[in-house]
Amino acid sequence: MKLEMKELEDLAEKLNISKEDLLHEGLKSFLEKKLREIKTDIFKITSKYGVRSVEEFEEKYRKGKVEEKDTWQDLQRLDHLEFKKDELEKALGSL
Repeated sequence: MKLEMKELEDLAEKLNISKEDLLHEGLKSFLEKKLREIKTDIFKITSKYGVRSVEEFEEKYRKGKVEEKDTWQDLQRLDHLEFKKDELEKALGSL
């Protein structure tokens, strides 16, 4: 769906807020939604292995408590998700 500037201005007027506030709140809501999705995915992985972070996951590897053979993809995914979470939190903090 492509939203034209005129439509954005009309919507802001109908909602009785500025166009800038409408864009700001829309972006904030979008980032918060993405952050919730990522936190949910992180929770699923950390719960599965009984860890709280990539570091704890790696520590379980070192101690031999987790088989690398079947779990390395989850470790990589967790690392990527934690990075994305940090980036989204920074973006939200700068709004």
